[in-house]
Amino acid sequence: MSPEQAERKTPAKGDSEGPLDALSGAIESGAGLPAITRAAAQALGASAALIDRSSAILGVAATSQAEEKKLLSGADDVVRVELRVADAVVGELRYRARGKAPSPGVARMVSTLLGLEVERSRSPEWASDEAAAAFVRALVHREVTDRGDIVARAAELGAAVERGAGVIVARAVPLTPQVGDWRGRVLTVALRAVRSVGSGSVGALGEGEVTEVVAIVPAAEDEQLARAAQALERELSAALSGFGITVARSRWTEDPVDLYRAGKEAELAANVAEAEGLSLLAFEHTGAYRLLLPAMSEDPGELERFYEETLEPLAAYDEQYETELVKTVETYLDNDGNVAQTAASLFTHRHTVRYRLERVKELTTHDIGSSEGREKLSLGLKAMRVLGIASAAGPATEPGAEGGRVRPPAED
Repeated sequence: MSPEQAERKTPAKGDSEGPLDALSGAIESGAGLPAITRAAAQALGASAALIDRSSAILGVAATSQAEEKKLLSGADDVVRVELRVADAVVGELRYRARGKAPSPGVARMVSTLLGLEVERSRSPEWASDEAAAAFVRALVHREVTDRGDIVARAAELGAAVERGAGVIVARAVPLTPQVGDWRGRVLTVALRAVRSVGSGSVGALGEGEVTEVVAIVPAAEDEQLARAAQALERELSAALSGFGITVARSRWTEDPVDLYRAGKEAELAANVAEAEGLSLLAFEHTGAYRLLLPAMSEDPGELERFYEETLEPLAAYDEQYETELVKTVETYLDNDGNVAQTAASLFTHRHTVRYRLERVKELTTHDIGSSEGREKLSLGLKAMRVLGIASAAGPATEPGAEGGRVRPPAED
């Protein structure tokens, strides 16, 4: 062994070059991310956890389970460093010093090396996921319609859709503050779940404001598609605490060309499930909403115009004045036009309900007391749900209710 090699093998106490050399050696030898995480922990003189951009844990170096729990939960004394390659975030390093904190130079060197290694090792998988996402989006946006093209592109991604498939939409709404790339974590968990039942499933993160995953699931029959949706709902509920979960599925289709329609079915079912507070819903169980699918798929503008003529004035009023006109219409219709039952369901006074219904008539020109008015407002509610429009919610402040508390009627 040369003097230079001996010096690198036996650094002086407190010298950081030896541990940094060990980290570089682990990377050069392709030791794997768990071993590289352990080497990084030695270089930092700390416990450490390495996490990728989708919040998948790549490696942990901790002295005990309690220490590991502190790292992964992000305790107050855990340092969190974003790992970047150029302008792209590729992951996160978390560490908790065992004694003296590492110098800024050492911490920066370690994080730079880790970022480059995470990007190098995960790039093929990320590229594959991005290719799958591009295919899913092209299919559901009707950018690819030829049967042969659909089957061929799916086969390149490992998805055999020629014998049938379906579409599942999964949505996750954070109920508590989230850190990191939690949207990427939703995609990772969702794909893991559907692939456990539907081998070759491909998915994409939705492009709208709603955090959703759209997955194409190869299946030979409807029952297999149903099992995939159930598994996805269970997995998301178990893995994503602090989220509201909604999972919806289309009907099974034998012809890959019909996957565009299946995507619309799953989207419609997801909108209805969210509006009705359901965690799992199949398109065939959406009842009368199914009749609105052609309008949603072919001419959503007509559906939007019908909503504008019926429910939109009420939704705008609710948002401006923190009232509950939309909720009152919905509850009144659910109770078959019974004012007393509507008041009981809303925990308010029947006079308040009557006042609200009069305001509904003024704002929409539709009398909910007539059969025609009920029919139009009922269809307006369905259009709102199919379009995925959320109604404003707030305490009732109109006459007859004070911040949701109803004044008792005056005595005669």
